[in-house]
Amino acid sequence: MLVAVEEVANKSFDYVVIGGGNAGLPLAVRLSEDPTVSVLLLEAGDANLNHVEILRPGSFIRHFFGKEYVYPYMTNKQLFLNNSVRPWFRGKGLGGSAAVNFQLWMRPPAEEVNDLERLGNAGWNWDDFQRLIRKVERFYPPTTEVQQRLNSDCNNWNLGSDDLKLQQTVLNSGIELACNPLGGDPTGTFFAPCTYDPTTHTRAYPTTAYYLPNKERLNLKVLVFARGNRLITTKELDGSIVATAVELDHGGQIYTVNVTREVVLSSGTLKSPHILELSGIGRKDVLEKIHVPLKLELPGLGENVQEHLLIAISYEIRDDVQFDTIDLLRDYPELVEKHAELRTSGEGIFTMGLTNATFASVDTISSKARAIIQGARDAILAKIESYSSALQEQYKIQLERLENGAPSCEIVSFPGLSTMYNPPKFGKRYLTLAVGLNHPFSRGTIHSLSSDPAVDPEFDPHYLDHDIDLHIMTELVKFTRGLSRISPLKDVIAKEHNPGQGVQTDEEIREWIRDRCSSFWHTAGSCSMLPQASDGVVDEKLKVHGTTNIRVADLSILPLHFVGHPSSFVYYIAEKGAEIIKATRSDEQVKDL
Repeated sequence: MLVAVEEVANKSFDYVVIGGGNAGLPLAVRLSEDPTVSVLLLEAGDANLNHVEILRPGSFIRHFFGKEYVYPYMTNKQLFLNNSVRPWFRGKGLGGSAAVNFQLWMRPPAEEVNDLERLGNAGWNWDDFQRLIRKVERFYPPTTEVQQRLNSDCNNWNLGSDDLKLQQTVLNSGIELACNPLGGDPTGTFFAPCTYDPTTHTRAYPTTAYYLPNKERLNLKVLVFARGNRLITTKELDGSIVATAVELDHGGQIYTVNVTREVVLSSGTLKSPHILELSGIGRKDVLEKIHVPLKLELPGLGENVQEHLLIAISYEIRDDVQFDTIDLLRDYPELVEKHAELRTSGEGIFTMGLTNATFASVDTISSKARAIIQGARDAILAKIESYSSALQEQYKIQLERLENGAPSCEIVSFPGLSTMYNPPKFGKRYLTLAVGLNHPFSRGTIHSLSSDPAVDPEFDPHYLDHDIDLHIMTELVKFTRGLSRISPLKDVIAKEHNPGQGVQTDEEIREWIRDRCSSFWHTAGSCSMLPQASDGVVDEKLKVHGTTNIRVADLSILPLHFVGHPSSFVYYIAEKGAEIIKATRSDEQVKDL
């Protein structure tokens, strides 16, 4: 239940979870299933309960104009993006980024989940993922008629405004239908489900799925507008760190809450390492710069950051083609009320989602694949001695993925113009193809700039730090633009809007990528789950190395990024984290007996 700060300040709780997002909220609710424990969830944003802008599907991008639903984070200047910055917005409020994302529901490739175990994390594998994700999913399949029309066989998915012309165009380009996109192999083109409640025609996200059905639990306290600042710790005789309390900011005032069992950081890839650093945990050089006493040295904290690269290609749709897009709501405000009403019965633009997805290997989208892959191998081997043993192992796996045809290239359609640097024309409708690289070789960092918790850390993704990433993105852009010359897509578009006819040569494409590429905001890796000897931050039990009761449960623990949109995997982290913590408590109770 939602509580006032006076109800929790200086009080003790068995578990304190910092961050009420895609992982933290489900994890806190799961922990509170045991009525004998007390759980406090700290969320820096508002509860945002029953907010139409969140619940209403099809409200894409609207969340990003203002600070009510997002933190408008920005990267630092990127050397290989012509010294420009990029937005790194994140969800603000209960549900986190799952409250403002584009609602695509995907599962990673089975082999890429298994790679977590290969990197030293026992028990993190595809079979375990399937076991726990079924606790999250409730799939409402389309009718048989719709499945036939969409070339989809949902029986193979193994699950607990369609643009058919685009899918047919992709098929005509030579890419095949994905045979089992949600069963461990997303290679090909398919229609993905959305996180959408078909009974209420609203967004399904952690707040609706986990919190609201359990908000009256007396042992679950939720404090909003509560920013977790730092952990208050002591040191055991063996040198291990123990969290005894959490310092938080609420309304500009500083409070503390006491921890009797464990604290779980679920503040996301961007903020979990920040809290640890302000608590004296992390790299010695970073903490010295911000004048925070070092309590536990973890050289890998804030390192190994990975992000899915994105660039958007958009087309103006012919006036004589029937195709509703969200552009209509921008240009004709009187339609907003009409489509808002249509949404309540499951119709109209506000029920549209991003469902058309394609994942392909480099050798599928480019005749230069062999040369690119060999170039990648040569570039890595040339600098192999400069990489840590952990990064060498990651690059070994990434090169294997390239050579074995992993579907690292993504194309997702968006029903409208998603970029504003080349403004739309009034009354025109657009189709955007968001193309992305899901296996980047570049590695970034996230580190604190000040001991003041109100000062955001420096977000440095090191975009295009490896030429490999730029070469693959260039070929992917060329392939995707080629779709506009294939029927039936070519019959519905009037002209290319972005990048436009002024961008043709490989070098012009590369320069356009440097100027305009961004990300899918799927950042991972800053608290990597790896052995401590491999610069890991947490172990396979999500416990921070060198601590007794501090865990991290969010996408920051992912040590090597995978193909696809990660929301399902974040739920998996939450479910697995709760299971691990409950098992630990059970083991301790047995010992007490």
